[in-house]
Amino acid sequence: MHLYTANGFKEMLQSVKEEGGIIAVFDIGKTNKKFFLFNQQYQILLETNIQIAEISDEDGFPCDNIKQLTDWVKEIVAEIKDCPSVQIKAINFSAYGASFVNIGQNGELVTPLYNYLKPYPPELLKSFYDCYGGEKTFSLITASPVLGNLNSGLLLYYLQHRKQPLFDRVKYSVHLPQYISYLLSGKAISEITSIGCHTGLWDFTKGTYHDWVFAEDIIEKLAPLAPTGQVLEMDWDGRKIKIAQGLHDSSSALIPYLKTFSMPFILISTGTWCISMNPFNTPPLTEEELAQDCLCYMSFDGKPVKASRLFAGNEHEQQVKRLGDYFHKDDNYYTEVVFEADLINRIDKTQEIATVITGKYPSVFADRELNQFTSYEEAYHQLLFDIIQQQKRSVSLVLSDQKTDRIFVDGGFAHNHVYMQLLANAFPEINVFAATVSQASAMGAALSIHPYWNELPIPGNLISLEFYQSNS
Repeated sequence: MHLYTANGFKEMLQSVKEEGGIIAVFDIGKTNKKFFLFNQQYQILLETNIQIAEISDEDGFPCDNIKQLTDWVKEIVAEIKDCPSVQIKAINFSAYGASFVNIGQNGELVTPLYNYLKPYPPELLKSFYDCYGGEKTFSLITASPVLGNLNSGLLLYYLQHRKQPLFDRVKYSVHLPQYISYLLSGKAISEITSIGCHTGLWDFTKGTYHDWVFAEDIIEKLAPLAPTGQVLEMDWDGRKIKIAQGLHDSSSALIPYLKTFSMPFILISTGTWCISMNPFNTPPLTEEELAQDCLCYMSFDGKPVKASRLFAGNEHEQQVKRLGDYFHKDDNYYTEVVFEADLINRIDKTQEIATVITGKYPSVFADRELNQFTSYEEAYHQLLFDIIQQQKRSVSLVLSDQKTDRIFVDGGFAHNHVYMQLLANAFPEINVFAATVSQASAMGAALSIHPYWNELPIPGNLISLEFYQSNS
């Protein structure tokens, strides 16, 4: 069964005409699994994607179908090999994090690709933290808030203590981006952007694995940690192809900004979660920051990236449905709302925001009675104003003493003029920009190994910016 032929992939591939070098990138998201070809100017020559229905693990919890994902990747690669006219020089991978793929002695899949949203046994979680310094101390050392299976290292602890026969069959546990790389290279490796991202595995104070990884013999299941930026050269029927090690997608999406801008900035990556990332904030996480849902990502060059999370996209989605029901508007009506200063002057700015503000908590808007608003537009301005109060706090958590004069916003809210104008008003001393990068995580994966496949300089126009002037 061919998984992608409905998209005419073979025909698309044969139609690619490019004299210079090309890089291929697999970009694996929870919903869409994508494949791209980029030319040396980082323009997209080809794009295809597939959605794979979830299956259930042995406990009946939904999870990605890793077998079907594996088949899709292998079929794409087979088509590339059969099309020598497309001069691919390198392949890299980005994928969502917090997900270990457990492979056996012969490369077989030992377990399902467990869902990071699966509840973690509370008594086992308590036992783990009791053994290794308590939640606060452990979280500070590993820059990992207590997130259950989102701390992917705890999956291995779970397998060892609750499913020992499965644990014993595992030769290597590799994160999802590195598993896709393994399918092509045959070499299992660990990579720092995946290992260092709220996994509970990495000791940020020592720059190595945490002691528990050795005490519990987890280290035996982790593939060797590859040097940053390592690529392997493979021979494909006489063609030399560079196979890279893959990246955690959040870290990968930051790369176009790091390659373009050298002065300090904050990137707010918006979607279901609004994640504020400051690659220039280097001090270790504090207890207060951890309590407010801050964590650390790891940049592609191995440096900590302090980040704060806000569930604002999810709240926005829920509340616009509520507004639509009340005012008899379509769920997407908010896209027609333009910023009006007069409406901002009329809304309530006196109600205090929630006393405990973390990424998990909504703004006060859910407690507001909609009958106090005269129109959808007025209510929507109030919703965005309330969200921005939390967004300001979330961004402020990762601001550093080092002067930051730019905030970039990408993702869904970058196209929301009400959000962007209110954000600019909230930070009048900082230049606020809506940023557009075409397929940022995939492009970041390509950029991360630029010297290995691309002889041209990195273009200066990778990111489109729209400036928002504070009018408060």
